[in-house]
Amino acid sequence: MSKFKKHFLPLESKSTYLGFILIMVLILCVSIVISIILGSVDIELKDIAGFLANKFSGRRVVEVTWDKSIESIVWDIRFPRVFVAFFVGAGLTLCGIIMQALTKNTLADPYVLGISQGASAGAVFMIMYGSLFFYGPYGTMLGAFIGAVISIIIALNIAKIRNKITATQLILAGIAVAALFGAATNLMIYMQRTGSDKVKTAQYWMMGSLSGSTWERLLYVSITFLLCFIVIYSIRKMLDAMLLGDDVAMTLGVNTSKLKLIMILVATLLTGVIVSISGVIGFVGLTIPHITRSIVGSKHTRLIPAATLVGGTFLVVADVISRVIISPEELPIGVVSAFFGAPFFLYLIKKSNNGGRG
Repeated sequence: MSKFKKHFLPLESKSTYLGFILIMVLILCVSIVISIILGSVDIELKDIAGFLANKFSGRRVVEVTWDKSIESIVWDIRFPRVFVAFFVGAGLTLCGIIMQALTKNTLADPYVLGISQGASAGAVFMIMYGSLFFYGPYGTMLGAFIGAVISIIIALNIAKIRNKITATQLILAGIAVAALFGAATNLMIYMQRTGSDKVKTAQYWMMGSLSGSTWERLLYVSITFLLCFIVIYSIRKMLDAMLLGDDVAMTLGVNTSKLKLIMILVATLLTGVIVSISGVIGFVGLTIPHITRSIVGSKHTRLIPAATLVGGTFLVVADVISRVIISPEELPIGVVSAFFGAPFFLYLIKKSNNGGRG
């Protein structure tokens, strides 16, 4: 527990915490508006407000001057995309919280068990070869989920010693599984003809992208996130006990084996779904929980809602940057998240090393 507390100056009072949540909600709302306005085609706020008034009232209450193509950009592309960005960011953050509680290590993230690499390999397989035996728009999603499940099964079996799984063994197994599935992914891409559309799609998807967001995908990722959020928030006090160590948690009445299984299953499901939607987006699950923990404290009752809100907002902002920085082209969102996350990760490592010498 000391590892989580020694650098924290959390907001103590409930009113201050609620104030922080309110500020983040306002930032999120502003970010959503900006995300809908900006892009390769800039749209005025008054036109968007008029369109929404007409859309939700079911009749023409405001005169809007744009054509049908602009209406499609706003409603069919930007609206689902901005909310998919939020739930992907919030979901990655929730996975980061789970992994950090499971391993008792603030440097852990959703990819520590090799889940995302397994999901990535499954998705790339469906991109490359899925048309041979599976048709439909959900092939990549199916492949990603199957890959995530296979990767966690392998990691758990490798990490099991005398029918017991330790955090250290799980991390080491995750590194091995990640390397294995990463090699498999690169091999599949290498075996394809260089420059083919499938290779370009796989490579772009592996860098993270929200360009394929639709209302159907929004429903898919939002329902999954909400279910996982409810499960994890319902065991928040057990997660606090986990930070004290397995032995202490067991004396407090926590079934640590069952709790770890729930955490792993939730992280596997959520990571698999997110990777199938957005591709590989790194550092969100690592940096956002750590930053938020330093503000609101390590108690999961506060951390889980605050961090998921911050993570969702961060990815909405990152998506805006990815769309406008080289407009009309689009920068992969994984590049943007890595640009901000990698320096912070190096800072955490340096800080951890300094603390170890102290």
